[in-house]
Amino acid sequence: MNTSAIIVCAGNSSRMQGVNKILLPLGKTNVIGCTLTAFQKCESITDIVVVCRSQDEEEIRKMADSLGITKLHGFAQGGSTRQQSVINGLRKISPDTEMIAVHDGARPLVNPAHIEKTIKDASVFGGAVLGVPVKDTIKIVHDGLIEDTPHRPSLYITQTPQVFKRRLYFEGVDFALEHELDFTDDCQLMEAIGVKVCMTTGDYKNIKITTPEDIKIAQLLLQED
Repeated sequence: MNTSAIIVCAGNSSRMQGVNKILLPLGKTNVIGCTLTAFQKCESITDIVVVCRSQDEEEIRKMADSLGITKLHGFAQGGSTRQQSVINGLRKISPDTEMIAVHDGARPLVNPAHIEKTIKDASVFGGAVLGVPVKDTIKIVHDGLIEDTPHRPSLYITQTPQVFKRRLYFEGVDFALEHELDFTDDCQLMEAIGVKVCMTTGDYKNIKITTPEDIKIAQLLLQED
């Protein structure tokens, strides 16, 4: 199915000591370059919209050209929240798209095959998100004291992309705007309108670059491939 990808990378990198993490060197390119390359390789992805800071747009465009990224459709400005950033990206996607895939630009090691699997699952269930089972025991803590231990086999680490049928995603956005809700996770939009989202199992390499240590880990994981 025709799928538009919205790559969100408009954060302020507060935990990266002010360094813009998406432009950090990684492999033969940089973080956002690896991310775009993964989506370029996916047959189902027809167009890509990058949501970023205005001062980063030109550098990302030049990098995309050098990598032969032909599916880059355009850019959108980042909003005050993640949800607003994605909404800005929605205004730039192809009018013919059937599915919408939202991905963190700071997840450069996503596997193209897992992107395709998430799109396939979303076409069946209406929505799907890439994720992996939690490895550690999780505790619910209140005021420094353990209150409960959730059943670990039912817990997953949520990653991206998160993929939804276009109609359902716009319905979720309309609901959030109407009720003045602002979600940090796209699945919450679907949950808010009663849609059950499929959890598509990926792998643990799909890390998010958040702190300086993460870029070192990503370099090591990239060398294994």
